[in-house]
Amino acid sequence: MSNLSDLPSVLIVSLNYRTPQMTLRSVRAALRAMAGLRAELVIVDNDSADGSYEVMKQALDTETWAQGAPLRLIRSERNGGFGAGNNIGIRAGLTDGSRPDYVYLLNSDAFPAPEAIRALLAHLEAHPEAGFAGSYIHGEDGAAHMTAFRFPSIASEFEGAIRFGPVSRLLRRKAVPMPVPAGTQAAEWLAGASIMMRQSVLDQIGLFDEAFFLYFEETELCLRAARAGHATHYVRGSEVMHIGSVSTGMKRWSRIPGFWLDSRWHYFSKTRGRGYAAAATLAHLAGGLMWRLRRVLQRKPRVDPPHFLRDLAWHDLKALVRPGPARAVPAGTARRAAKVE
Repeated sequence: MSNLSDLPSVLIVSLNYRTPQMTLRSVRAALRAMAGLRAELVIVDNDSADGSYEVMKQALDTETWAQGAPLRLIRSERNGGFGAGNNIGIRAGLTDGSRPDYVYLLNSDAFPAPEAIRALLAHLEAHPEAGFAGSYIHGEDGAAHMTAFRFPSIASEFEGAIRFGPVSRLLRRKAVPMPVPAGTQAAEWLAGASIMMRQSVLDQIGLFDEAFFLYFEETELCLRAARAGHATHYVRGSEVMHIGSVSTGMKRWSRIPGFWLDSRWHYFSKTRGRGYAAAATLAHLAGGLMWRLRRVLQRKPRVDPPHFLRDLAWHDLKALVRPGPARAVPAGTARRAAKVE
């Protein structure tokens, strides 16, 4: 049996925002999955300002399961969003001051099976062409979640907005969501709920772009990796249960938040240019208007938040004429977003 010091090192980052009990439950599952690995876990409280840090600190100080565990808690002084919070954990490194061989991001509402982390590590060790590897994600009911995707494009914006079978079949290779893979395979990008990344790749391409507050940050990071020659792989043997949208309140949105619109525009304009971003928005508006006409004629239910197309068009028109990159979202946005119902 290998000595732990001979194994590659893994830093696990768990980002908490106002879900301390959920985060602690996720951490306990992660600790079980870390058994036999050379791994440490760091919890980052993303400026919850609701007592989350104190609740977690007390648990780590007093609860039996946490005693002697390779585990620590740090606090962010501001809530800069998902990418910024994870960057704090990544930059923290290992407790001895060294940098890990791999970084594993685990959402605070995600719960890895006992072999989940080991499977990602083994895959990356066996596939040097892969920079990132992510898990098969399922819900509490066991149903698989779509977590493997293609990069967004003008065609995917139209396909996703029109919601029309013949168009979707024609553009099936452009649609962002991929069918849930039956086995391990390459994907263009993966949801960030459970993803392992080579530190050497992050050293080359950089960490998360902190201009994204929420959404599109892992998409853009995977695109940077792909452009640098590093594949992203979906690993079927790594299974993680995910509840989803606990911190963001996404399932309760009654209006599309500004931070989502900011992130979408920033993604397209940064990766393809402002002209491409404008064309992607026009494609979405065209498809969306066709869908709304069909919805009225066929009496189909609403699927987008109210005023979505109007909000998208107005936001992106202002972004197009505004010089410079998309604005960073203020730190307080997360608190406002969590209240959207």
